[in-house]
Amino acid sequence: MTSSKQALAHPASSADAAPGTPPGAARGAHGRGTPAGADSWRSRLYRWDMKASPYAFVSPFFILFGAFTLVPLLYTAWYSLHDVQLSSLDHQTWAGLDNYKNLWSSDFFWNALKNTLTIGVISTVPQLLAAIGLAHLLNYRLRGSTVWRVVMLTPYATSVAAATLVFTLLYSWDGGMVNWILHFFGVNPINWRESDWGSQFAVSSIVIWRWTGYNALIYLAAMQAIPTDLYESAALDGANRWQQFRHVTIPQLRPTILFTVVVSTIGATQLFGEPLLFGGVSGSKGGSEHQYQTLGLYMYDQGWIIGNLGKASAIAWSMFLILLIIAAVNLLLTRRLRKSQ
Repeated sequence: MTSSKQALAHPASSADAAPGTPPGAARGAHGRGTPAGADSWRSRLYRWDMKASPYAFVSPFFILFGAFTLVPLLYTAWYSLHDVQLSSLDHQTWAGLDNYKNLWSSDFFWNALKNTLTIGVISTVPQLLAAIGLAHLLNYRLRGSTVWRVVMLTPYATSVAAATLVFTLLYSWDGGMVNWILHFFGVNPINWRESDWGSQFAVSSIVIWRWTGYNALIYLAAMQAIPTDLYESAALDGANRWQQFRHVTIPQLRPTILFTVVVSTIGATQLFGEPLLFGGVSGSKGGSEHQYQTLGLYMYDQGWIIGNLGKASAIAWSMFLILLIIAAVNLLLTRRLRKSQ
């Protein structure tokens, strides 16, 4: 009798329920569980959270990209088809493709394009060659390798204004260290700002100084990912370090080299800060004779100095089309490299 009274006084818990019965069912049968409507609401909220959370996490990027990249890009395309002056933005006249036709027949545009390509080649080729050499040296065990890697990144961390100011003093006509060294070897001083090839070489040297260490660290990371078995096999075959570098390191670095070539080419196409600050008062003109005026400087000169926003927008879209061509060439070369491997 006592046990039966205790059983009536204490109802069966979820642990005492019949085998196979869900624990919630036993509690719900006694009115002490969660209502069925709350369970369905929570399950719907969970499903919505699983579906919507990824989009919420990536939405800030797309919002900022649309506000500061896509909308200005489309607005620039609209401006390039109109005659728009900086002094009267409200008055726009439809011009069609006249801005692009004017660029096609403009000697200043072709001069800026030629200077951009020349400076790009002069700055990119030595920069990447030096970067590969420095990465090859850092790939071996050296004392203070971390310190040397930080030193490599120091020029990249330096602002464009500070670096250009220092190089402007170095290339100064009167009292510059570069002309002093040339005079020491019996060479006449060079007016680096007014000389055609001299000004382009001076601007290219700033780019080389700033970006060589950055590319060297990229090459170093790629070199450290090369399997050591390849070097061991080459050493067993009698290959010295130079032969290992030529026949093992360089073939394994082809995708990385292609990447750095494309990125450096894009950067050279958009070159702006170095020539602008190097030229001083005539920086936007690229020198007195436009001898180092790049496409970026030409666009800035037309848009903000002259005030012809329609033509400046056409220049911007011409640069964008050039970058698309570079990207297409990169895609074609990447596919060929994959097929060859």
